[in-house]
Amino acid sequence: MSLDVLRSTYISNAHSIISYGIIFWGNSSHSEEIFKVQKRIIRIIMNFSKNASCWQPFKELNILPVPSKYILSVLLFLTKNKDQFMTNSQMHKITIWQTYLYIPAANLTIYQKGVYYQGIKFTTIYQKLLKIYLVIKINLNLH
Repeated sequence: MSLDVLRSTYISNAHSIISYGIIFWGNSSHSEEIFKVQKRIIRIIMNFSKNASCWQPFKELNILPVPSKYILSVLLFLTKNKDQFMTNSQMHKITIWQTYLYIPAANLTIYQKGVYYQGIKFTTIYQKLLKIYLVIKINLNLH
């Protein structure tokens, strides 16, 4: 079978099952097992050995790994529900982190693993990484 047929078979069968409700179970302990199964399927499609790295095959097949798919689904949730989140400037009079989303104090693990809290964490990490990237890019262009 051609690679296109195998990829289409993966998308229509495994991908739809993996994607269903990932926003709710994506950070559970079972997601690691599902990721291992996903890698096994990718290795079979690409005819790779059991211990071969899957980084390149995921890129070649244009398929997101389970952890990346979870992060994407949480960030899409956050984007669609922006009005449900507050920035630090709305909560406090601080200037350095004012554009970042406000992270509410939470002691319950079930809340910290929820979509709302995870979305804020992912967005904050993304904003910090983007700022670092831009600073490096500006410094490289100056020299």
